[in-house]
Amino acid sequence: MEITVAGRKMPVTASLREYAEEKIGNSMKVMDIEPLSAEIVLFVEKNPSIARPAACEVTLYTKGHIIRVEEHEEDMYAAIDVAAAKVLRQLRKFKTRVLDRKNAHAETIREMPVTDVSLDELMDELSADDEIVRVKEVEFAPKTEEEALVEIDLLGHDFYVYTDRDTDEVHVLYRRKNGGYGLLKPKAE
Repeated sequence: MEITVAGRKMPVTASLREYAEEKIGNSMKVMDIEPLSAEIVLFVEKNPSIARPAACEVTLYTKGHIIRVEEHEEDMYAAIDVAAAKVLRQLRKFKTRVLDRKNAHAETIREMPVTDVSLDELMDELSADDEIVRVKEVEFAPKTEEEALVEIDLLGHDFYVYTDRDTDEVHVLYRRKNGGYGLLKPKAE
């Protein structure tokens, strides 16, 4: 188990580093999932209108999955405490949904790279006012809808793109503002 603690635009004192490693490390030890590593980023928002400026971001890397937690509180120690509790909940969810299901079904998942789309084609479609600020290439394994739902929960993102295991088509799962999820898939011809 590897834990990295860093500060974003702030120094991290030795006592703060030890506290973060202890709290997040204890949450990780309880679940006993291997291999597991964590990156903890601590920062303070400079805007005086923000009521809870101290923030703790935790990203856990397990085999094939990423679990991310971000918490804001009034002081850094409180933010670490709340993040550690949330990490423990997410790890329990991960262990019951993902690991137990994998052990029960024991399926092999083949790796499939993302289809290449020319960056020039994408840039031609954008107007002069639009700007791409980040391009990310991702490799992902084919999944079922249920597995994609687990991933979107673990990551905490608003959407998740995956290849459907049965049809080999690209699907987009998204979180709806009014609750629930939506699924975008190619129209059958």
